[in-house]
Amino acid sequence: MDTKLDPSRDDLPLMANTSHILVKHYVLDLDVDFESQIIEGTIVLFFESGNRFQKQSGSTKEPCRSESNEACRFRMPEPCHSPVTDTRTFSSKTRSNDFTICGKGEKDTSGKDGNHDNWEQASGISSSKYCCDTGNHGSEDFLLVLDCCDLSVLKVEEVDVAAVPGIEKLTRSPKLTVVSEELRNQIVCELVTLPADRWREQLDYYARCSQAPGCGELLFDTDTWSLQIRKTGAQTATDFPHAIRIRYSTKPQGRSVTWTSDQSGRPCVYTMGSPINNRALFPCQEPPVAMSTWQATVRAAASFVVLMSGENSAKPTQLREGCSSWHYYVTMPMPASTFTIAVGSWTEMKPETCSSNDLAAERSLSPSEADFRYVGICGHMEYPCRFQNPSATTQEIIPHRVFAPVCLKAACQETLLQLVPPCLSAAHRVLGTHPFSRLDILIVPGNFPSLGMASPHIIFLSQSVLTGNSHLCGTRLCHEIAHAWFGLAIGARDWTEEWLSEGFATHLEDVFWAKAQQLDPHEAQEQQELKACLRWCRLQDEVRNSPEEMQVLRPNKEKTGHVSDSGSSVVKHGLNPEKVFMQVHYLKGYFLLRFLAQRLGDDTYFAFLRKFVHTFHGQLILSQDFLQMLLENIPEEKRLELSVENIFRDWLESSGIPQPLQRERQAGAECGLARQVSVEVEKWIRMNRRPRKRKRRETEQVFEKLLPDQLVLLLEHLLEQKTLNPRTLQSLERAYRLTQQDAERLLCCTRTPGRLQVLNQHCQEAPSWPRDPRGSFGIKRERETIMESENGRSSPPC
Repeated sequence: MDTKLDPSRDDLPLMANTSHILVKHYVLDLDVDFESQIIEGTIVLFFESGNRFQKQSGSTKEPCRSESNEACRFRMPEPCHSPVTDTRTFSSKTRSNDFTICGKGEKDTSGKDGNHDNWEQASGISSSKYCCDTGNHGSEDFLLVLDCCDLSVLKVEEVDVAAVPGIEKLTRSPKLTVVSEELRNQIVCELVTLPADRWREQLDYYARCSQAPGCGELLFDTDTWSLQIRKTGAQTATDFPHAIRIRYSTKPQGRSVTWTSDQSGRPCVYTMGSPINNRALFPCQEPPVAMSTWQATVRAAASFVVLMSGENSAKPTQLREGCSSWHYYVTMPMPASTFTIAVGSWTEMKPETCSSNDLAAERSLSPSEADFRYVGICGHMEYPCRFQNPSATTQEIIPHRVFAPVCLKAACQETLLQLVPPCLSAAHRVLGTHPFSRLDILIVPGNFPSLGMASPHIIFLSQSVLTGNSHLCGTRLCHEIAHAWFGLAIGARDWTEEWLSEGFATHLEDVFWAKAQQLDPHEAQEQQELKACLRWCRLQDEVRNSPEEMQVLRPNKEKTGHVSDSGSSVVKHGLNPEKVFMQVHYLKGYFLLRFLAQRLGDDTYFAFLRKFVHTFHGQLILSQDFLQMLLENIPEEKRLELSVENIFRDWLESSGIPQPLQRERQAGAECGLARQVSVEVEKWIRMNRRPRKRKRRETEQVFEKLLPDQLVLLLEHLLEQKTLNPRTLQSLERAYRLTQQDAERLLCCTRTPGRLQVLNQHCQEAPSWPRDPRGSFGIKRERETIMESENGRSSPPC
């Protein structure tokens, strides 16, 4: 490859050579084995290359820039019936047509750690391999590079798509007489470019092609971050097989999925927003530009429920005694990092009384909202788009299901189930058409490291949102729903620009939640101003306690969105362990959007946002795409000194607090709700200073009832005190019942190591305060980024 990548650093390498060839569709056929904690099976990849793609991505011919060709040289395959004992050899078969599609495949015989993906370490190959070009090597073969990690790859073969009955309909020949590589690739080319209105037929062909026999094995190798495949004699991406099948298995220690137990003690497995995304779940092209569709068949014991990113609400098919199969599909192209799966003993939670409005709702649009129903051709690649479906544009509440362990049934019915319809409806009133046709919501196990994560058609929520009142659950649900538009339907072309996902979701969660609560404009503004006060406190903490280089929203500056000639790149700080605890992309992104909305006025800003969503849904963007379109829609008198360059300089390409925000916070007055908190803080400070023995006639202090976010702000201010005596802490507990509050009421006070130390000190001084092995006040420190994914979102957004 032409970019040196050092996986020992904190940057995440994206290895796939997407400038040469793109995956357009994945077909997964997998078995989930809880006993061995392995997912195994096959994945079939359908590619697109050739002149049509090369015009967009550049030439596929590049000179090899490595000093030695040894890193690019492959060994000939060995017969697979010989047990593999040497970790430097390749696994293969001489009779490719004996490949088994359904059920369990051949086992990895190399031992617990796998036999192929550690070949680099076993053979002593240095990281100079990353310098090897993947295009045309002159007289050498084209090298396909996929992102891959923690997988045991057993076999790679070309798929004989020409053997599928009736496939000749996709060729210019009425009868397939002579089958060649060129003909197979022509069939795949026609298949991946079928028009959107033939999506059902296309999915059927994909499924049938995925079960076609193999027609020749391919050489392959794995290293720390990639799977490399080639075919002898195929010197360009155009010559390379356009449909290949990979048999593989995950590893129990693989970092893309986590094997654990749910709250009822039953085993489960799910993708939890790993920094390495899905490359330890299946070989794929991870760069966001590789937008693809997928379909998956997953088999598990009949007692398990399989949830996945899919447009259909899958139902199990009984295969044999004790085994069920689940099938999902997606027709909207998205990055592979957004794929999500969860397998466990989930129970669907249903409200005690079910209204038909819970499934779908339509209403007439007010004149102020009608402008989001734009007509015309969408700007994305062709797929069955809901924005072109008249019935979808008026659907306020999309079909949805809620799943959780059965022990959480009461909590879900009391809190979550009641909130989903109004939050979905609120999002529709603000942004218009829901990008996805349905939604599953899953309460994931207690080891989930975030409050939430959004993926196509499915949202993961932490069990923490079910405690206390509905405030945290509602705001977090609104945040994840917002990612359907920003983070999924509209994604960042460069994953370092996370603010395009998280900043938007944070800004929109306040707007959605105010509408879901049906607040009047004054109440909504007061609550949003209070939220801004809280986020201002958190941003200041973030800036004081994090490295400057990680406070920049556009760290690559003018190189943002740039990739190497082959398409490989790195995600800056993508593997930095500190990054998962940081909120700078959420907070600075939120304040930038708030600043812009105030400059335009809410009505103008959200009318523009609906226009932006219609223009860019189904596409990847950079910061300048949003800012340029915004400035074009700002009247000259409101633009003043705003420019893309100034916003880059002040908000996106500098560390610390943006100067416009600093000036705004210094000049702004406290909102009414924040002033009420200040009065209460003074009362608590006076109480904290009182001596232990008080005069008998001294009146008992009366404290006002506070809203959830007011209580957070109160705790933020109190923790700025040098000491809080045990008596004060106990009084705080009695006054506000802190141990019964939701996670965020106290989580906000442990954002930084300094505050965490203060809390621990206070807890030690008050031995009667409830403690928990997970940390202060029984609250585990939850991160609020992805992957985010997602996710996307970088990987899936959070």
